[in-house]
Amino acid sequence: MLHPDALTGIKEQIIRRAEADRVLLDDLRREVRQLAGSVRVVRSRASTAISLVASDGGNNKLVFDPFYVQVVRVVDSYGKELLVDVVSPTTDPDSLLVNHFTPSGEPRSALGRLMADLGVRSLSALSHMIPDGKKVRETPERVSPSWVQVYRDLCEWAVLYERICYQTFATDTLIVRDGLLRSKIFRGEGFIRMRERMEEAIERVWREDRRRVYLVGIAKHSQVLTRYSLAMAIEETFPSGDARYVAVPREMERKAYTWQEWARGAETEEGEAPKMVAGDMFFVRFGPNFGDPVWAVDIFSAQRDRADEILGNLLSDARDGFPIPFYPRCLQRAHEHAQLADFDWVILQDQVLDAIRGLLPSGKQALLDAYRLRADVTGERYG
Repeated sequence: MLHPDALTGIKEQIIRRAEADRVLLDDLRREVRQLAGSVRVVRSRASTAISLVASDGGNNKLVFDPFYVQVVRVVDSYGKELLVDVVSPTTDPDSLLVNHFTPSGEPRSALGRLMADLGVRSLSALSHMIPDGKKVRETPERVSPSWVQVYRDLCEWAVLYERICYQTFATDTLIVRDGLLRSKIFRGEGFIRMRERMEEAIERVWREDRRRVYLVGIAKHSQVLTRYSLAMAIEETFPSGDARYVAVPREMERKAYTWQEWARGAETEEGEAPKMVAGDMFFVRFGPNFGDPVWAVDIFSAQRDRADEILGNLLSDARDGFPIPFYPRCLQRAHEHAQLADFDWVILQDQVLDAIRGLLPSGKQALLDAYRLRADVTGERYG
């Protein structure tokens, strides 16, 4: 505990430092004031809203130390399971390919189709964040377990890619991704090539079927929004009365991000190609009131000029957001369908223990039963 005198001194220093740094807030307010003339009202429209989302890793993590199993599931807002796999940090990435390619080398899943279209035949060739099979087999202790989350993210991108490039659309459709349309997990120019193929597919659907397919990504948290939210509130960038949105200049993004590549989009003409960004950012408030939440929304860069239509379609779904107000209901439904919880989680956790039972020496299985009973009792007593 701090001594009261020391606490008082620290408080006074904090006040002095804040006063000295006031210029930082003034600068942010000047930047935000430049957005005022670009703020637009969101007018409700109607289209079919589809959300693709991978469940949070914490919900699908099955653990019995030292065993760790991640259930990768990608579902849509209708509850349709689009991809499912089970992986652990010590899994040989090469062994996962049997789930994505037939013995003859034909794609059998969304991830296999993405890999085939990008011309790669191993997960390490698709992402520099996934170790090659040899390293996992020979030195598993040197492999970061975080590659499991990368694999899950790749599966989500693959399902998104397949939905746009290989499926038909009976109506105009808005596809919503949980997270911005940006990624640093692809090797080389893989993300660029994926983005270009999705652009071509969206144009083909319009040309052949006269159907509009829109793509957006929404982030609950954003460094850019965090940086400017207070200044926007002070300047009343979004006054009450209607849902509103404004485009975020790339320069404002660059000031918020540590990695400048995260703010280099398809509009870049000079220097390094934009290898991580497929969307243009907008600040959007779907509610009508001043205090309603503001979200960072990425609109697919090729569709930036159609922001009025896209956000108008999204508004209808966001108005029904529950339990998060004014957040697209399709995304919230997808989360509900994707997560493993309650009885499903109990069944799979028991399956992990049953699998471990088969690894125990003869006559030692009772030790696992004793552990399970002890865990149940302590859980009831202290949970």
